[in-house]
Amino acid sequence: MPAPRRLVVEADGGSRGNPGPAGYGAVVLDPDGAQTLAEAAEYIGVATNNVAEYKGLIAGLKAAKALFPDVPVQVHVRMDSKLVVEQMSGRWKIKHPDMKPLAAEASSILPASSVTYEWIPRNENKHADRLANEAMDAGRRGRQWEPSSSTAALDSPRPTPAAADPAGPPGDPVAGAAKVRAALAAARPASAAPQVGWGVAADLGAPATFFLLRHGETALTPEKRFSGSGGSDPELSAAGRHQAACAAEAFAAAACAAEAFAARGTVQEIISSPLRRCRETAAAVADRLGLEVRIEDGLRETDFGAWEGLTFAEVRERHGADLTAWLGSADTAPTGGGESFAEVADRVSAARDRLIARCAGRTALLVTHVTPIKTLVRLALGAPPESLFRMELSPASVSTVAYYADGNPSLRLLNDTSHLR
Repeated sequence: MPAPRRLVVEADGGSRGNPGPAGYGAVVLDPDGAQTLAEAAEYIGVATNNVAEYKGLIAGLKAAKALFPDVPVQVHVRMDSKLVVEQMSGRWKIKHPDMKPLAAEASSILPASSVTYEWIPRNENKHADRLANEAMDAGRRGRQWEPSSSTAALDSPRPTPAAADPAGPPGDPVAGAAKVRAALAAARPASAAPQVGWGVAADLGAPATFFLLRHGETALTPEKRFSGSGGSDPELSAAGRHQAACAAEAFAAAACAAEAFAARGTVQEIISSPLRRCRETAAAVADRLGLEVRIEDGLRETDFGAWEGLTFAEVRERHGADLTAWLGSADTAPTGGGESFAEVADRVSAARDRLIARCAGRTALLVTHVTPIKTLVRLALGAPPESLFRMELSPASVSTVAYYADGNPSLRLLNDTSHLR
């Protein structure tokens, strides 16, 4: 029997909304990663990130097998999905019904002894990530991905431009704003007025302004337990209902003693996470303002997997290694199939972009959770993922971000609780 052919498969998948329009990408490389042997990508319609990631794995393994159908292959899979890597390696149980048939299909393509798995940071999986995004872009245009239109090979080293665009998470406005400013600068005559302050001389109009209201307390809040979208979905406690009423009164008041609210402008729309504690908080404000509440699934809290309902100390005792990895990398998910902060950032930024388009020039109240609010603030500032651990966000606190027409965000307020005093 001939010696097995060694290959590397890198795969990724993404969903703009989670669930939302989704696609995957996969690339087969030689053992040194120097030569691309095959690429695959596909828009798969509405799906979750995890489904798309599994689809990418399946496509990559099939492509590897198809390259050498008459020769045994030894495949080393590299992915930035902790969930897929841990489940396919047999270290995590597969509980979700949507994942089980996908994992079974992936396992059936090649003998288990012929496939090994490695988790890699997201920035080391750029080729597959770009293919997945190309597939989603094609789907948005009503088409499927075509190899002839791919630019994924451009991930190989190339000369650095004199003024490179800032990098940022998917959907982050920093890179887009930089391109707009560069285009404006190139088009402006040398004699034109210089830029003033943080903006350009031209009037960009009223921004889309988001008041970010964290929900009131639940029974889990004072105990500092992990409470995400994969847990018991608790209701507001008595203290939480009081906090929601105080926030509602502050938004409804024509004149407020708190300076932060005095210049708030009129809330024209209320948008809430689907979780109960947010819907109850939003309803309190909506009743005072006479508005309806619209639900946005992208604003839900992180799924903390097996950590739901546990304190930090309990998680450290039971899942110490996983907790350390989670604290050290935005790409690492909680034990048992929760969401990584990178996945949450993708979901939240997609929701943000939808809401900016919907609320251009208007003011909306977004009632959501700790992680989505911190993520919106982090993205507005262009701050690194570890900044999430360096922000204080109290129950029923208010933060404010405005988004201008050139893509430039402006953080105006963070963790204001003056209305609760």
